[in-house]
Amino acid sequence: MGSFPCVAQQGPDGAAPSDLQTPLEMQRPVEPEPDIAAPAEIDHLLAELARPDQPGWEQIEQSILREWSHSGSASMDLLLLRGRKAMAEGDLDAAIEHFTALTDHAPDFAEGWNARATAYFYAGYYGLSISDIQHALMLNPRHFGALSGLGFMLDTLGYESEALEALRAVEAIHPHRPEVIDAIERLEKTVEGERL
Repeated sequence: MGSFPCVAQQGPDGAAPSDLQTPLEMQRPVEPEPDIAAPAEIDHLLAELARPDQPGWEQIEQSILREWSHSGSASMDLLLLRGRKAMAEGDLDAAIEHFTALTDHAPDFAEGWNARATAYFYAGYYGLSISDIQHALMLNPRHFGALSGLGFMLDTLGYESEALEALRAVEAIHPHRPEVIDAIERLEKTVEGERL
């Protein structure tokens, strides 16, 4: 995937704008559970999710998101849970503080960066959100939630070609989300022109 534009930080307004789509990982919040899947299990789940004819994709999606929420450290998982709880309660400053502590202490944990990106998104800091998404994707290039959040933000901010690239990357990993499919079709018409 190519590089994406750097977007200037915008001021917080306490809520996500209505025209900006909610990232996938916030549509269905998941909490870590004690069982940690081996990398081979994640590979298997992602392979199953990528099947276009997969009837159980929603359960597979949740299993993957749950596994990605495991840091391997109980204290880091607690920071993730506290940050998610603060975000659910609308305390974005506290959420960002928890997630920043998480990224400071577990910089190789992709979900920490993705979680803080989501908090920045809700706080209106789109440049910081995109920066954290890019960091998460360096650690976990198959994170369809981070990619979709990136795609929808880039689309809203007017970077249509880059948004299309990000959403096509989502579709290659996770071809089932109607909002992603619809956005790709719309962006293809805008970026590539009407097909004959």
